[in-house]
Amino acid sequence: MARYIFVTGGVVSSLGKGLTSASLASLLQLRGYKVRIRKLDPYLNVDPGTMNPFQHGEVFVTDDGAETDLDIGHYERFTGISATKSDNITTGAIYSDIIKKERKGDYLGGTVQVVPHVTDRIKKFISGNVKNEDFIICEIGGTVGDIESLPFLEAIRQFSNDVSRKNSLFVHLTLVPYLKASGELKTKPTQHSVKELRSLGIQPDIIICRTEKNIPKEERKKISLFCNVDYKNVIETIDVKTIYEAPISFYKEKLDERVLSYFNIKNRQSPNLTQWKNIASNVLGSKKSVNIAIIGKYVNLKDAYKSLDEALVHGGISNNLKVNLTRIDSENLKIKNMKSYLNGISGVLIPGGFGKRGSEGKIAAIKYARLNNIPFFGICFGMQMAIIEAARNLLNISNASTSEFGNNCTPVVGLLEEWQKGKKILKGSDKNLGGTMRLGLYEAVIKKNSLISKIYLSNKIKERHRHRYEVNLKYKDKFEKKGLIFSALSPDGALPEIIELKDHPWFVGVQFHPEFKSRPFTPHPLFSSFVKAAENHKGKN
Repeated sequence: MARYIFVTGGVVSSLGKGLTSASLASLLQLRGYKVRIRKLDPYLNVDPGTMNPFQHGEVFVTDDGAETDLDIGHYERFTGISATKSDNITTGAIYSDIIKKERKGDYLGGTVQVVPHVTDRIKKFISGNVKNEDFIICEIGGTVGDIESLPFLEAIRQFSNDVSRKNSLFVHLTLVPYLKASGELKTKPTQHSVKELRSLGIQPDIIICRTEKNIPKEERKKISLFCNVDYKNVIETIDVKTIYEAPISFYKEKLDERVLSYFNIKNRQSPNLTQWKNIASNVLGSKKSVNIAIIGKYVNLKDAYKSLDEALVHGGISNNLKVNLTRIDSENLKIKNMKSYLNGISGVLIPGGFGKRGSEGKIAAIKYARLNNIPFFGICFGMQMAIIEAARNLLNISNASTSEFGNNCTPVVGLLEEWQKGKKILKGSDKNLGGTMRLGLYEAVIKKNSLISKIYLSNKIKERHRHRYEVNLKYKDKFEKKGLIFSALSPDGALPEIIELKDHPWFVGVQFHPEFKSRPFTPHPLFSSFVKAAENHKGKN
């Protein structure tokens, strides 16, 4: 039978529940156990797909096409296990399911209530699709005390009773702030957070204290006493220089050991942390570096491009390089000021996105990279902007643009109305925005002897998509005469997947999101190649 670990957070948001869950999962994996991680989000959106990245950070996409919270990306990167639709659920999705059932009369005329109907649906999600895993780690989004989280906390309280306390464990992550004026660490916020949790019927078994400084023995004893937790189960987590130090830090604090002790599991296999140590050493100790610019419109929020940032770090790991990221707001870019913004930059990356705002700045940056032989990587929307730039400046179509911005243009990029996945025909929409894009894993066929074929070392690939507009293949032959090669297409030849520019050091655009499949142990080949090209460009400056 699987054991269930519930991770909650208190005091403030963004304490690192996702990284904590991912690190614990990795440590248990390294001890030989099968682990799965799930995220329960309390917001009313059905999924984060329609949310502005400034609100909630990036939208992570799974192989099976789920639009999920960015913490799912942490889970995949730390464990190497591909998540599915059954690993992330929101209040919106739960209520949507319940209301559909109520309208069909499935509740036999009964009054539909939070308890038991909502809590039962949450419990069904927690235990659903469990196969042969030893541990299921469930992260509860939000902060204890928020009204939105109450149904989830009640559900995990009930669930713990259902499977018995010996098969369930509660981990509570809190903040122990340091007051510089008095030179003290304060435990009171942790005490109040645990008191709030206990008032809901949940007694934490392990308390993880996020802190800037080491927590002295006396403060740990105080937390243990007032929170009714074993002293050994009060664990500190100090800010690390790279997230890839987190599993090492938690191992030193014996988090995995305390979890196994709680479940009365005697495990003789110690985790081998050599890979994590090598990665952390590489990220922090690389003497060579390269400067890469991410040009987008969500650059003021770091989490908006979280997977992208990490994939570039992975590309640096594979080349023994430190990647220095410069974020540039595309709204500020013009051809006349481009040189000042890109001074010292060895690679330009245009990420995915939606909408017209900042698009002309991206197009200007692509032109500058193309003309000045700077390695360029366009992802999803970035590839589409590269097509528009080429149409305007190589094919001389002055009003070339995308129908996403309006119909008063020559649409070299247009709405994808339907496409094929296996034997199914799927349809898109720009009216109903939620979940109507081309989502998840799709196959592409690579052109022989192309740059892409040398990068992937394969003639077929599968990558994750998230888009509703496609490059118009009507102009394919004209583009290729100008040196812009369509180096990968969908298996039926109807949809362009990758473009590359001949006679350029490295100029690639992809319609998919390769960052979602990159791992620290297995960097994605596109990011490894791009970072290497940027290093070569730096050497020629």
